[in-house]
Amino acid sequence: MKDINYKEVLLKPIFKGNPVTVLVLGICSSLAVTVQLKGAFVMALSVIVVTGLSSFVVSIMRNSIPNRIRIIVQLVVVALMVILVDQILKAYAYSISKTLSVYVGLIITNCIVMGRIEAYALGNRPIPSLLDGLANGAGYGLILIIVAFFRELLGSGTLFGVRIIPQSFYDAGYMDNGLVILPPMALILLGLIVWIQRSFQKDLQEK
Repeated sequence: MKDINYKEVLLKPIFKGNPVTVLVLGICSSLAVTVQLKGAFVMALSVIVVTGLSSFVVSIMRNSIPNRIRIIVQLVVVALMVILVDQILKAYAYSISKTLSVYVGLIITNCIVMGRIEAYALGNRPIPSLLDGLANGAGYGLILIIVAFFRELLGSGTLFGVRIIPQSFYDAGYMDNGLVILPPMALILLGLIVWIQRSFQKDLQEK
């Protein structure tokens, strides 16, 4: 049985192998739920939980899943985790659940979740698979939070719904940038993050 480099398992998906900026997965939801930081944070946490637990459960069952039905089994496991997360949100954070609308349910279609099950959980032990799932979910969540931070701050002047830009700025003529809260700006911000990260990694490789 091969040795697991736990440091690489935890850190690579967040930085060098980020599923959004490097593998270009989960783009749609990263554009759709980043108008407000609160919604992005909850979505990020939901994906972390679903990805981690799904990878963990599938890894436990990996030796008993017939290859011809493995995709069906994976979808059932992911769907179960998504339903649990969705019901918990509806029970304890209904307003946020209502804001996120169908996007929590659509986690089942997120390429990151199924991708990590196929690429890692089916070939590794449960604990490393759990950590891999959590780390990839965290890498996804980090990008969501960064994009939502700038969109809410520049577009609404708030963070987590709390006024950050002083009223005196507005009295002096400052105006919130309505363009930032439109979907195209989310794509632009995401593109800037990808450009910055890849430029930084290229500089490190050249040194």
